[in-house]
Amino acid sequence: MTGARILLVEDNEVNRDMLVRRLERAGYELIVAGDGEQALKLMRELHPGVVLMDMNLPIKDGWTASREASTDQTIRHIPIIALTAHAMEQDKRDALSAGCSDYATKPVDFPDLLKKIAAQLEEAALRIRNNEDWNQKSR
Repeated sequence: MTGARILLVEDNEVNRDMLVRRLERAGYELIVAGDGEQALKLMRELHPGVVLMDMNLPIKDGWTASREASTDQTIRHIPIIALTAHAMEQDKRDALSAGCSDYATKPVDFPDLLKKIAAQLEEAALRIRNNEDWNQKSR
């Protein structure tokens, strides 16, 4: 599903620039935020297909932003992939508990990240189709 819009939430300029370049080369449209508060605002305004969320951010960290997104009716359907240097199994469980749909460690394994993005976009599209089918049947 290249061409999809991705919100990249990363405060580290080097990491952000590298991911933007590589994801754009892979065919995605990128939106960038530097903190969790800005991420929530952009999620509400632009409804990206998927969010790549660094978990250690200024102003509002990724853990808090993901929790808030998961309880907000207008954006909770948007999949969030946590990006973090914390690589323990408990960190993954914590990210999923915070409302993230998946988890990727830093340094980023780019081919693996592309698979995770594609899987989340496909899952989101399937949920939308199933919801539309359900709405049509209930009329």
